[in-house]
Amino acid sequence: MTTDTPARLLQLLSLLQTPREWPGGELAERLGVSRRTVRRDIDRLRELGYPVQATLGADGGYRLVAGKAMPPLVLDDEEAVAIAVGLRAGAGHAVEGVDEASVRALAKLEQVLPSRLRHRVSTLQAATTPLTSGDGARIAPETLTVMASTVAGHERLRFAYRAGDGTESRRLTEPYRLVSTGRRWYLVAYDLDRDDWRTFRVDRVSDPFATGARFAPRELPTGSAAEYLRRSIQRRQETYEFTVAFAAPADVVAARLPGWLGTPEPDGERGCVVRGATGDPVEWLAIRLAMAGVDFVVREPAELVECVRELGGRLSRAGG
Repeated sequence: MTTDTPARLLQLLSLLQTPREWPGGELAERLGVSRRTVRRDIDRLRELGYPVQATLGADGGYRLVAGKAMPPLVLDDEEAVAIAVGLRAGAGHAVEGVDEASVRALAKLEQVLPSRLRHRVSTLQAATTPLTSGDGARIAPETLTVMASTVAGHERLRFAYRAGDGTESRRLTEPYRLVSTGRRWYLVAYDLDRDDWRTFRVDRVSDPFATGARFAPRELPTGSAAEYLRRSIQRRQETYEFTVAFAAPADVVAARLPGWLGTPEPDGERGCVVRGATGDPVEWLAIRLAMAGVDFVVREPAELVECVRELGGRLSRAGG
């Protein structure tokens, strides 16, 4: 019998977070208490914001349902390790969709993981090889979690940086946002030594160190970190402009394309147009546009038009 009420509540919450309905009698047996105590504990959880739903019947049942807010979760050892490994894998490969929010979640989780579980996570990751490929550089998840923590906490970040030409330097920054382009992670930050905004490829960062010094966030020159990164890449690379018309509303296309490619603009009743610039190979852009899962027509440049035509023919032949 569990006489410690907080411990019993945590155990009850852990059971309820399993996606099933629990009869009151089974919960009482699991916890070693009476059904009346179970009912009181359910009321305590509701007072804490957990949406526990009760069903009528001979035995009655309880289940945790979706509420208006996200209450704290209780994870057992295996669940915590599984989530940490999954987030680390996504963060380390700059998987599109695993953005800054996911990295922040990883930072929070690893901060509270006991050392024994942290060791299990590291061991499991070191012993596995992901079946992925591409030209995106791999990044140590620890680098991303340190950066995400300083972004969220408005804390100055110091790190070593290797530029594209091989020049190495030490940087002291006020980190603003982490941005994933699908192949790479970038840090948008204010460089205190150069007194200006900069973008840094995270795979070229080493020895990130949170200084502990807080700062008041500055206003970014452009509306969003993704837009600032897109313009920064355009200035540094030999880029080409492109225009693509999609047979879907702007909000649908915006949800399926990375923001740095450009902002969809309405075009007609049910279509939209994306205008942007990139230094990526036309082959990669063609594939990325196709991954949106929406019919589209490339208007320019001619090289991208020809690439899409060849790619379409190749895929048609491959499908018989």
